[in-house]
Amino acid sequence: MPEAVIFDYGVGNLLSLKCALERVGLSAKIGVTAKQLKKADAIALPGVGSFSAAITKLDAVKKTLLDIVKNGKPLIGICLGLQLFFLDSEEGPGKGLALFEGKTVRLRGAVKVPHMGWNTLRLVKHDEFFEGVADESYVYFVHSLYPVPANKAIITTETEYGTTFASTIASKNVFGTQFHPEKSGAVGLKILENFTKIVKR
Repeated sequence: MPEAVIFDYGVGNLLSLKCALERVGLSAKIGVTAKQLKKADAIALPGVGSFSAAITKLDAVKKTLLDIVKNGKPLIGICLGLQLFFLDSEEGPGKGLALFEGKTVRLRGAVKVPHMGWNTLRLVKHDEFFEGVADESYVYFVHSLYPVPANKAIITTETEYGTTFASTIASKNVFGTQFHPEKSGAVGLKILENFTKIVKR
């Protein structure tokens, strides 16, 4: 069974993500070392914590992480994990992984922040990450910030909440969701199952 390592930023409960990944056919382990990342078949950056704290924790393995992702190892980022793909965040200081050009900004306007609860995904383009997922499917969000990719071609779904924002991105072996698939019922599990199929290829 392929192994996914969930990187632990040092805060929060990662058990729900671990259980979800195991349910769709991955052996999920929580790890913090470069050795664990190298050994894994896939890496998950979870959606718990603050941008600055997460980047500080990632610094020790940043070069290893970037190298193995560049060489094709599948990576999934969830909520904060997706935001770490970009260079800067309005949440706090620190430089992200810079896998993509762009930044993370705060939700603004006449909406309640954080954006918490169920909302829909509008499919922007077909991708294997979303195989079998219907347009306007509901998923679960908990966030106050969202990514603004410079390259709009990596956006696979958008969501409306005060503004229209990128709720999913996909590029080669890198996938990110602004929502929490591990808390999104059957739809979330289908997305994680698709990620598992990509890992097993």
